[in-house]
Amino acid sequence: MNDLVLVLRYRKAVTYGFHVLLGALGEHETATRYEVRFGESVEETAQYIREAGDTRVLVLWSFYSPDAAALAEELRAIRLLADGPNVTHLAGGVHATAEPVQTLDAGWDMAAIGEGESTLLSLVDAKGDPAGITGLAYRDAAGDLIRTGKARQRPLDDFPGFALKWDKFNALEITRGCVYACRFCQTPFMFSARFRHRSVENVRWHVDQMRARGLRDIRFITPTALSYGTQDESPDLAAVEELLATCKEGIGPDGRVFFGSFPSEIRPEHITRESLRLVKKYCSNNNIIVGAQSGSDRVLEAAKRGHGVEEVKRAVRVGVEEGFRINVDMIFGMPGEDRADVDASLGLARELAGLGARIHAHTFMPLPGTPWRDAPAGDVDPETIRAVDRLSQQGALYGHWQRQREHAQRLAAAAEAYPRPGKSRTLLPLKPAND
Repeated sequence: MNDLVLVLRYRKAVTYGFHVLLGALGEHETATRYEVRFGESVEETAQYIREAGDTRVLVLWSFYSPDAAALAEELRAIRLLADGPNVTHLAGGVHATAEPVQTLDAGWDMAAIGEGESTLLSLVDAKGDPAGITGLAYRDAAGDLIRTGKARQRPLDDFPGFALKWDKFNALEITRGCVYACRFCQTPFMFSARFRHRSVENVRWHVDQMRARGLRDIRFITPTALSYGTQDESPDLAAVEELLATCKEGIGPDGRVFFGSFPSEIRPEHITRESLRLVKKYCSNNNIIVGAQSGSDRVLEAAKRGHGVEEVKRAVRVGVEEGFRINVDMIFGMPGEDRADVDASLGLARELAGLGARIHAHTFMPLPGTPWRDAPAGDVDPETIRAVDRLSQQGALYGHWQRQREHAQRLAAAAEAYPRPGKSRTLLPLKPAND
């Protein structure tokens, strides 16, 4: 008989996070007898909870901030279908880390704060009892908030990047954390503003495991691909080449390596002929994702991007000349934008499209856990919408920027309901346009 049943609310959008947790669990020795079930719908999740009977059930959730409201509705539906004193719902991921109190108030029993591998292992060892385990927030029997702090960060090599025991694979995380700490991005504020890299030897072990199971495509998860192997803002191309060469060798002649394309990107100032020729030498992708974010130097400086507009233009020109299709991320409705900033972004988008690039459009969302969490939701005016639509109709622009406008409004409303002490919604560090 099991001591614990782990039920995952298993959704396509967050499979990577679950696979990493299960990878750690699959290698972990524990006295707890447990089983893992994958709930791919509300009904299936509830069914697995009911089938557990009186056994302790830990329901694992992971979601991004834009999905928090919809998942709270799912949680309520599941509780109506299956609930009991033996069932604990645990939310993890960037939203639970940034807004643990909001997460608890939305109905979850516990919020995992920070990296989840060691927290999950400790919970399994304790058969689901949170007492004394770091990396959690929950309320005790009296309703008092208990925070146990962030879980200890461990080297990426300590845990597998996917779940071999359950035959669950994904793109391999090679870098966690980011030194750039852009004001709109959750990554550096969840994982810290420094790089932690998976070693080349450990990456090769993963590649060998994939090839042995008949998998032939290798993709990477990293906030900035050409930062692999470095601890500062300067690329280490020797480290990148060592990584790509061993991956190409390991996956074999029929395999493919993808680098700098989805689900990662390359910073514009890192794009050179030398770096792109490394990608061309070892990799199969003919497209590169470049993070530009704005066509206004003023906005880029406020966002702490660490590059300007000219670096973006140069990156696209060099990339196209080297034979790559360049996809450029841009965010509309950034905090403090004025008409001149918007026009600069639209002008850049048109110029880059003329060079052969495609624009991946986003709307600014005030994401929890970021310095711009308290900024207003991205406001895209009708004139800008028409201009963006024209680019889309020409095939020069794509993305879910309109849906993100709705997400942004919900996030801004949630920030109003859960204000941070001493923080002002007017703290937008933009210099006047005529400076």
